[in-house]
Amino acid sequence: MRMLTVRFFVAVFFFATAAVGFANSFKSKIISSNDSVLEIIVPGDHFMKIMNFTQEGGTYRGVVQVDLPGDIPNGGSTNVLTATQIDLNAPNAPEINNRVTIAGPARVRISPVPGAKLFITYRKERDQGSGGGGGAGTPSPIPTLSSTPGATPSPTFNPFISPTPRGG
Repeated sequence: MRMLTVRFFVAVFFFATAAVGFANSFKSKIISSNDSVLEIIVPGDHFMKIMNFTQEGGTYRGVVQVDLPGDIPNGGSTNVLTATQIDLNAPNAPEINNRVTIAGPARVRISPVPGAKLFITYRKERDQGSGGGGGAGTPSPIPTLSSTPGATPSPTFNPFISPTPRGG
């Protein structure tokens, strides 16, 4: 019984450690009609995943607007996501909520909508695959091919193989 208790506490310890290590990675914000513009800066070596963007009330739709650095013809900003309207009294089926990933460097802005509440859930993560974005990073090794094989297979004897009977 004592061994079972020890195993239980070890398992609980590992699960608790994992929960603390991965908890709070998502952030949620509520933007009311009288709030200021929500601005989120995404550094060059990060990206931002928007998992949920909904709206309750209001006449106009809320949008996620992204400003990209550099010389872009339309002024460098674009709308990438429109809020999903939540109306529990609507006779229609609920709308489908889309997700979007925004690569940095970027400035994400969400303006309040008169008479509406906007709700957004997002997570910013470091870009692990590119070695820190914009920089040279660590070069990946280049595989080399050789015309001479490293090892030559040779037949071996297996004493456990038995002959199969032939059907007649």
